[in-house]
Amino acid sequence: MKADSNEQVLLKGLANNDSKAIDAIYKENFASIQSFILNNNGSYDDARDVFQEAMIALYEKAQSESFVLTCQIRTYVYSICRRLWLKRLQQLGRFTRQVDPLDETVAVEEDLEIHEKRNAEFAIMDRALNSLGEPCKGLLEGFYLKKMDMQELAQEFGYTNADNAKNQKYKCLMRLKKLFFAQYNIGE
Repeated sequence: MKADSNEQVLLKGLANNDSKAIDAIYKENFASIQSFILNNNGSYDDARDVFQEAMIALYEKAQSESFVLTCQIRTYVYSICRRLWLKRLQQLGRFTRQVDPLDETVAVEEDLEIHEKRNAEFAIMDRALNSLGEPCKGLLEGFYLKKMDMQELAQEFGYTNADNAKNQKYKCLMRLKKLFFAQYNIGE
């Protein structure tokens, strides 16, 4: 799931230091962060500090062209703030039972890096598949996406039998693999 276009506009604005985008993100998100921190042994100043750290993290991510937001900005900011605040509580020894244990929280930064990498790999695979051409693209999509068996593929693509379709699928898969890794290794 990709964030909607309004969220993408806000991210681009944030990356370009657009004060309207920054204000919008602040107005839409600060109240929930403040409420969370005040309800968990924090102060207004703590909420401002943690929110500022989260905004810096989001700003740095937004400046990366490879960053793809897979959730709402609100979810992303809240997750970062929650993790930062729980770490701070643990460091200060004020960690209470009102807050879930730190090891039960999701390491958003690590998960996002994994998702960013996976999304980049999917984009490379998509480009490789599109540059593969027909009939290879159709053959691979038929087998892997449409779940067609070899006999159906042989009929669809005019091969004399299922074994010929299987051999052609293998050759196409090797071409796709070669295209994928050529693009992957140059970091596109």
